[in-house]
Formats: sequence, structure tokens, C-alpha cells
Amino acid sequence: MKILAISGSLRKGSFNTRLLKAAGEFIGPDASIELFDLADIPLYNGDLDGEVKPAPVKALLDAIAAADALLISTPEYNYSVSGVLKNAIDWASRPAFDSVLLGKPTGVISSSMSTLGGARAQVHLRDIFAGTLTPVFLTPDFALATAHKAFDEDGALVNEGTREFLQKYMQGYTQWVAGQLG
Repeated sequence: MKILAISGSLRKGSFNTRLLKAAGEFIGPDASIELFDLADIPLYNGDLDGEVKPAPVKALLDAIAAADALLISTPEYNYSVSGVLKNAIDWASRPAFDSVLLGKPTGVISSSMSTLGGARAQVHLRDIFAGTLTPVFLTPDFALATAHKAFDEDGALVNEGTREFLQKYMQGYTQWVAGQLG
């Protein structure tokens, strides 16, 4: 099983990127995980969305198409997903109802410095994926609150309970993906 991981944060030292790397520790021997960086994706422009797409967009679309599943970690900006993540989804969701996102099993996790851990952004992201016909693993939710306290200087999760819950999430997610793939 090939999982493409996408962080909705571009920040160096991003808690969401760290969370995806931590999740990669728990995917099991029959899966691999690759992190895709959204930094070079231009703002969506329908005039550029033709047969020949900007190279970073083509790389994103090719990576999604080649993956069996997606794992997305979103920050919460103003009660919603980040602009960079929404922009990437806008590019990947074309053509409507026949995009690389159609039917792609997707996990949604989040981290935030707030006490809600990005939970509101997860709700918005699930709504967005409903519009792209992208199935999303629903339970258990994984929202890492007070993320600025959750990692050590090397980017590792420090709380054993958090690590165990992330492991439980990833076990359920990979089992669900396997079922989706048949």
C-alpha cells in the first residue's frame, strides 16, 4: 500500500509535517509513505488548467494518481483549512467528478496550538472531500491539541499516550484503506 502524505502547512518545523512523519512510524510493513511538499503549487487559475498544467501541479496530480491512498494533516487557520491545502485540492479536483481524488481513500488528521487540535478544520476538509467524491476515514478522529508542546527538538512525539492513539488511528486507517482497495 502506497500512501501519499500531504501537510497543509508550509512552515519550516510545521507541527502537521511532524505529525505525518510520526504517523509514518505506524503504517506497518505492508505500506510505504511519501511526503509531498505543496510549496511550489501555484494559485489555482482556470486559464492554466488545460492539457498542459504547470509542472508542480502535474507532479502533484501524478503523485496522487500513483498513490493507493492519501493521508492529510491540516492546520486550523481561522476555523478552517489552510489556503495552501485548499488550493492543492482545487487543482487536484479537476475535472469535476473525474479527478485523481475520485474514490481515493483519504485519512484526515490535524494538529494545532489550540486546545481543539484543528478539529474544526477537519470538519471543513471532510465537507470539501464530499464535493470531490473522495472517501474519508471517519473514526477515530485524530486532532493533536497544543501541538507546540507535543514534540521534542528532533520532531518526535513526546507523550506516550499520544503515540499510542496515533498508532491506533493508523492501524484503523490502513485496515480501512485495504478494505477500500479490495
